[in-house]
Amino acid sequence: MDLFMMNCELLATCSTLGYLEGDTYHKEPDCLESVKDLIRYLRHEDETRDVRQQLGAAQILQSDLLPILTQHSQDKPLFDAVIRLMVNLTQPALLCFGSVPKEPSFRHHFLQVLAYLQAYKEAFASEKAFGVLSETLYELLQLGWEERQEEDNLLIERILLLVRNILHVPANLDQDKRIDDDASVHDQLLWVIHLSGLDDLLLFLASSSAEQQWSLHVLEIISLMFRDQNPEQLAGVGQGRIAQERSTDVAELEMLRQREMAERKTRALQRGNRHSRFGGSYVVQGLKSIGERDLIFHKGLHNLRNYSSDLGKQPRRVPKRRQAAQELSIQRRSALNVRLFLRDFCSEFLENCYNRLMGLVKDNLLHEKAQQHDETYYMWALAFFMAFNRAASFRPGLVSETLSVRTFHFIEQNLTNYYEMMLTDRKEAASWARRMHLALKAYQELLATVNEMDISPDEAVRESGRIIKNNVFYVMEYRELFLALFRKFDERFQPRSFLRDLVETTHLFLKMLERFCRSRGNLVVQNKRKKRKKKKKALEQPVAAGNTPYSPEELEAVWPSLAEQLQCCVQDPGLTLDSMVPFDAASEVPVEEQQAEAVVRIQDCLLAGQAPQALTLLRSAREVWPEGDVFGSQDISPVEEIQLLKQILHAPLPQEQGTEERGAEEEDEEEDEEEELQVVQVSEKEFNFLDYLKRFASSAVIRAYVLLLRSYQQNSAHTNHCVVKMLHRLARDLKMEALLFQLSLFCLFNRLLSDSAAGAYKELVTFAKYILGKFFALAAVNQKAFVELLFWKNTSVVREMTEGYGSVDGGSSRKPPMWSPEEEAQLQELYLAHKDVEGQDVVDTILAHLNTVPRTRRQVIHHLVRLGLANSVKDFQRKGTQIVLWTEDQELELQRLFEEFQDSDDVLGHIMKNITAKRSRARIVDKLLALGLVAERRELYKKRRKKLAPSSLPNEEASLKDICQEGLEEEENLSEEENEEDEEKEEGSEAEQAPQGSSFLSTEKLGQCLHQEGFSAQLLWLQNCLLRAAGDREEDGCSQAIPLVPLTEENEEAMESKQFQQLLHKLGVRPPASEQETFWRIPAKLSPIQLRRLAASLRQPEEEEELQPGPDPKGSGEPGPEEEHQKEHRAQALMALSLARKKKAGLVSPEEEGGEEQLKVAPRKRQLLDSDEEQEEDEGRNKAPELGAPGIQKKKRFQIEDEDEND
Repeated sequence: MDLFMMNCELLATCSTLGYLEGDTYHKEPDCLESVKDLIRYLRHEDETRDVRQQLGAAQILQSDLLPILTQHSQDKPLFDAVIRLMVNLTQPALLCFGSVPKEPSFRHHFLQVLAYLQAYKEAFASEKAFGVLSETLYELLQLGWEERQEEDNLLIERILLLVRNILHVPANLDQDKRIDDDASVHDQLLWVIHLSGLDDLLLFLASSSAEQQWSLHVLEIISLMFRDQNPEQLAGVGQGRIAQERSTDVAELEMLRQREMAERKTRALQRGNRHSRFGGSYVVQGLKSIGERDLIFHKGLHNLRNYSSDLGKQPRRVPKRRQAAQELSIQRRSALNVRLFLRDFCSEFLENCYNRLMGLVKDNLLHEKAQQHDETYYMWALAFFMAFNRAASFRPGLVSETLSVRTFHFIEQNLTNYYEMMLTDRKEAASWARRMHLALKAYQELLATVNEMDISPDEAVRESGRIIKNNVFYVMEYRELFLALFRKFDERFQPRSFLRDLVETTHLFLKMLERFCRSRGNLVVQNKRKKRKKKKKALEQPVAAGNTPYSPEELEAVWPSLAEQLQCCVQDPGLTLDSMVPFDAASEVPVEEQQAEAVVRIQDCLLAGQAPQALTLLRSAREVWPEGDVFGSQDISPVEEIQLLKQILHAPLPQEQGTEERGAEEEDEEEDEEEELQVVQVSEKEFNFLDYLKRFASSAVIRAYVLLLRSYQQNSAHTNHCVVKMLHRLARDLKMEALLFQLSLFCLFNRLLSDSAAGAYKELVTFAKYILGKFFALAAVNQKAFVELLFWKNTSVVREMTEGYGSVDGGSSRKPPMWSPEEEAQLQELYLAHKDVEGQDVVDTILAHLNTVPRTRRQVIHHLVRLGLANSVKDFQRKGTQIVLWTEDQELELQRLFEEFQDSDDVLGHIMKNITAKRSRARIVDKLLALGLVAERRELYKKRRKKLAPSSLPNEEASLKDICQEGLEEEENLSEEENEEDEEKEEGSEAEQAPQGSSFLSTEKLGQCLHQEGFSAQLLWLQNCLLRAAGDREEDGCSQAIPLVPLTEENEEAMESKQFQQLLHKLGVRPPASEQETFWRIPAKLSPIQLRRLAASLRQPEEEEELQPGPDPKGSGEPGPEEEHQKEHRAQALMALSLARKKKAGLVSPEEEGGEEQLKVAPRKRQLLDSDEEQEEDEGRNKAPELGAPGIQKKKRFQIEDEDEND
């Protein structure tokens, strides 16, 4: 950034700090205030960190702050302010921006801030600066806890943060291009820390019990100090070259020599005796060119080996989101003096600080006293110092704090957590992968240390290692961890180093486990199994033991004894009705619909020989349900009572389950046929190493090993050995060589065998030849093996390749049986036949009539979706019921509120506003009826203020308008109740019985009312929409919800009218279901016939007159039966209106009240619409008296449910 672009206020503030004259810095009088102003500016910088960039460009820290720090440390307020400012300026760039920005402009600012931080780090590599910090920290630590003030603690923390920030700055790889054994900027900083004595202060803070509050700061600083170091190399510094290092170097030199000799030999073969222009051209037989001819090669034969069809082609560009993760950690060898200092530091830390500091840090982590992700420093320290201890002089007592089963559990928990977060948090997957790599390194070092304990000369150490291994191998999670990591390995987020450590850790674990199994003979391990309990619902309910059906002969034999008991009971005046209740008050089924259950209970009592109970139930049921004389009339004689019980005994009634069983069944009913509950069962079993090894025989694991083997030239000899050992275990020990018959692996073998330095990879070459020999031996028997090379294989495919195709099919399979064409045809036929039947579950009906192998509900539903007969599995979902219970206090509160508001216009509304336990409108109405506070629901509706005189009977137009208005108000009240009732009731329950009366009556009257108010054009538009929808559904053969889109202002105004919306509700048109819908929609469940019936009900009187046929020759002056039927309905409606008004005025006689109940037409949400056969049945009904027909035919009706659909 240009210095002249610096903010003027910021520039003036920096100018008032002071100036440097030679090596002496002269501060200004207001230097302290200027430093505080800079802190204030940094606090209010923008998202691009402009203030930080301007101060970095002006080099304020190098030219002003560091001189003030070193030369004016006696000025305590100024020293504290400068430390605060330095801590803020050296804050890591990741903390400033949150993460590495992806936007180019912000990424530029991020890199600029990072460059300034690297300049700060280089400036701090000064012995003076760290000398002042070390002296100040030493003086503060000399103070006792009673002498140390809060400002002193803050200054200690700020000095530690400043050191942390400086060490955290990453190296600039583009500028700091230094070879090994050379001092980098980080090495210079470490050497300055050593010279200033700050390392001794860090050791003191780590070992002192009085300074345990700084434990996490110290651990973080130590981890940054050893960031680029290798613990095993660091442990061998100053001890001469050990034999292993010498052998490694010799192997590397031998490999380089062989590769050089091979290249020299190749160049010698390329030198021809003749000029290159006379090299000739060759036809390569069997290798096709672009066309159908053989390839013509224009170079020498010695170049044919390097020929490839990909020569000259543009390499395919890999998208950024699919590129492999980059390696972030780089290990290098520091200068010798720095390594010697670090080795001594590690030795002192292990002897004096490690166990205490690690225990303290873990305690802070477990009690959540640390910051987020601070456990990564703990895992790094565990891996580093345990590796250093193992490589230097193995003493388990120095790392005893972290050498336990609890540490294994802690690392495994964090590793599993990182693994799950990497799969879920895809945006931060790379960060979670780095943390998972740290946990894996710690886990690897724990295993390596336990493995080292086996060869210890101390018997106690070997016994401790055996106990740890016994506990680790026993628990299932430790064994399953590697399989999970291999299966979910993703090279986009996890670098190649993670895969290398995973392979080496798995190799070590398997080697330890195999050795442990051999030494023990038999190993018992823990086994956890998730058992799924399947609760199958039988397609047909089995008949209970007590519900066995009786034959007519058996019933006749039982009846005489029952008749004698009934004769005695009928004459008994002491028989009371209080002991037996014929209904279940706690059931969700309304009391009005429990008549059938009461009849079944009476029959059960008779079959059980309990005649008094049966008679008591009959009389109690007669008191509860007097209408219809189902249980006899009120003045029934004893003889008729006995005959009625005999009819009930012989009636073929369905034997239902008990109330308790049915209630439990409804609670357990789930969405699917099979209810699956996962229960973890813990057991013990004898461990088999080969069975555990078979878990690694999967394509995901082998693919990861092959990916690592591709870089065999860059891998260490130990890494290549781990890869080959695992592949050899799978191929040789498990006899599954065919798992490795894959084309990409064979290409790798080809590259390995043709490598000039193949002699240095003898183990790899031997294994490659072994696998290739097995393949060609199999290919001689199975010609399809060449095709199998193209695919990754599992164990079943391997068996088929080696034992013959089809050999695995004979075994048991968990897959459901396939659907044959005949079964699919039957399924389709049953679904189309029962999908529109109301009151039953279509899947249950299909399962009951499906004559195939046993199928589950889930299988039938999924196959219906697969065949395209259903849109989704959600179409067949069920919802559970919700039981709402009232306490005694709630009932008293409801009674009090009713008595308080019973004289108001809106009783129910006031109760719902003031009741404590909020209930739905429908539940409150039901409870008021149950308590007897109201006789019928109509008493709770809103009362109209305007009352008409009972004596005046209005004309026809006024009566129609009043009927519409009254029906609209009643519909609003009732629809509110039923809307809330439907939300609580089960979706799949049986449809409620609609009230008696013609629904065409209300539809026709509403249509005439709207016609009189000027909605004739809108009614005609609605009628055309219904007819057009019916025609479209007949042509297409499929139906879907069709929106009613009003294109004119008149139609739009009509759609907003309440009376027009009332008519739409009557017709079954549903309103917008959510905020995303705007228009009313014609439901998909309405068939073309029903749509035409609805359109016919909207015909205007003029249209009906035009559509009437000519005069009947049999009676020209006589009105037709249809017209008489309409007049009769109109007269009934007028009579109902008159009776309602008389009742309000208190002028209704008992006879008229009985008539009112017969004529009352309550608007319902679900409506019955007459079918095509209605007119014929009406004509037949009118002709019945003339023909002397004994019975009356019943109308066939279609039931239209006004329910919401998911479009």
